[in-house]
Amino acid sequence: MTATIPLILDVDTGIDDSLALLYAVASPEAELVAVTCVGGNVEARQVERNTRAVLQLSGRADVEVALGREMPLVRPVETTPMTHGPQGLGYAELPAPSRPLSTRHASDLIIEEARHRPGEITLVTCGPLTNLAVALLREPELPRLLARWVLMGGAYRHPGNTAPTTEWNIHCDPEAARIAFVAWGESSQAHGHGLPVALGLDVTEKAKIVPDHVVALARAAGSTPDDSLVLSLGEDPMHAARSVASNPIVRYVADALRFYMEFHSRYDGFYGAFIHDALAVAAALDPALIRTEAVPVDVELGGTLTTGETVTDWRRVWGKPANVEVAVEADADEFLRRFVDRVGRLAAARAT
Repeated sequence: MTATIPLILDVDTGIDDSLALLYAVASPEAELVAVTCVGGNVEARQVERNTRAVLQLSGRADVEVALGREMPLVRPVETTPMTHGPQGLGYAELPAPSRPLSTRHASDLIIEEARHRPGEITLVTCGPLTNLAVALLREPELPRLLARWVLMGGAYRHPGNTAPTTEWNIHCDPEAARIAFVAWGESSQAHGHGLPVALGLDVTEKAKIVPDHVVALARAAGSTPDDSLVLSLGEDPMHAARSVASNPIVRYVADALRFYMEFHSRYDGFYGAFIHDALAVAAALDPALIRTEAVPVDVELGGTLTTGETVTDWRRVWGKPANVEVAVEADADEFLRRFVDRVGRLAAARAT
């Protein structure tokens, strides 16, 4: 039997964060230790409600969910309802979660679990890095206590999705991102452990889910109907149509993604969606899905046009040691195949 990989997910749920949660629950090699919440796609209190509701949908209401800091370290809160909808889950509607929120602060949870299981837990951050930065300020040994840190964040040799050179998760709290990158680099130099693995827009925008994947997911789940008729209508095949899938997870995915796909249709010229965060979880569970390059990275904090940019020294002109393993390639086709297969199996198991 393959050993399980203990995971803590730090999320700002968010459509693609919700798919990352489903992927983690659906992956037999993942031990989901806890989920911590930070504001980003929506405000933090909505994030924790969304997270608990998605875990309940997936049959994992037992997973501890903790709320962290509700504000970035020094900047005002920003959210993106135009991308994820006013509640963060697109057109999907889920019942209110029954399990209460944890009494632990997210940063304390990360520290306490890492101390309890030193060298075992992989932290996957899918949102702004505020909770991680607070945890590092409280426990500077955290990089040595965690097995790995995998993040979705940054644009390393790719256009930004928030400003011309900046990606959303780093943009929302660049000070937190800089604290985390510097701390991990310094700790790695001092103690010889691994660097953080960053999946930026360079690779996550290859993870493009389209309506055909939703139909395949429905069929993998044995859902009847499977949305193929709905998906065949018009140029925007999921536009303004509620999912008719019988399976609750398939119905959730279809209704959440429809909003996301409409957003990308308006702004990016294709009817589909980038599922950034689910790819990060998949890469944390199977590093063979990506190829990385170790490079020096810093975060711009004072630029007139570039605040939040992940400035990457590809030519090594700084003469500094590498502090981030940046993903430069990803097997997006294999990831999407696994997503459909795994979440389809989970949905089938939750059909009754």
